[in-house]
Amino acid sequence: MRILCTNDDGIHATGLAVLEKIARRFSDDVWVIAPESEQSGASRALTLTAPIRVRQVEAKRFAITGTPTDCVLLGVEHLIEGAAPDLVLSGVNRGQNIAEDVTFSGTIAGAMQGMQLGIPAIALSQARGFRSVEAPIPWETAEAFGPGIVAKLLEQGWPKDVLINVNFPDLPPDQVSEVEVTSQGRRDQHIIYADKRTDPRGGSYFWLGFRGQLSNPPQGADLRAIYEGRISVTPLHVDLTHMETVHALKGVLGGAPPKAK
Repeated sequence: MRILCTNDDGIHATGLAVLEKIARRFSDDVWVIAPESEQSGASRALTLTAPIRVRQVEAKRFAITGTPTDCVLLGVEHLIEGAAPDLVLSGVNRGQNIAEDVTFSGTIAGAMQGMQLGIPAIALSQARGFRSVEAPIPWETAEAFGPGIVAKLLEQGWPKDVLINVNFPDLPPDQVSEVEVTSQGRRDQHIIYADKRTDPRGGSYFWLGFRGQLSNPPQGADLRAIYEGRISVTPLHVDLTHMETVHALKGVLGGAPPKAK
């Protein structure tokens, strides 16, 4: 098996080292192609207005001056010698990717690009900040349970237009006892905020961040699973069509374009 590992936290991220350990449980043919610097929040961005530089760190290991999507695209089409990868693993992200997070996550985007290229893809994220801001990130949890989750997913298989989103709770391994297959949740409040600050020369700037507020999600949602200390496994796909509204609009739109009154 040939595996491509990427992330959005950058080539030197601790989570990428954990991901590589997971990948090597399945294969010695592991390629690491990751951003030169952190690309959190990049979503599916492509670098279209600047050149992309590639730095070979060592054999089968490259740093890219671009996004996670750039990394997977260049990896599959140019950097990986011979056959295309059999699996794309993205992560392990420094922080959870659940609910609305999946729409702007670079970790999810790396897996999504693999899926778009016809390669089975799994995004993995390690939750943090639920115990306390000062608590260390329990990378050992992703490392302990990641191989078993990936093995079971590969054994089962999933549709070609689906990627798998795995989130590990903010707990040490000995406190994690359950896995749950979940749906993408939705928070009942807006948690992103813009903090206005002043630089030393008196100019204003903004720094975006997240409020540590918990919502009240239903059972079965990825949010609830992570809140309650379970590993969350969520199948995701790209189709954003809201079919209920499609059917409703077909009753008022269709045929000749309507004229404004």
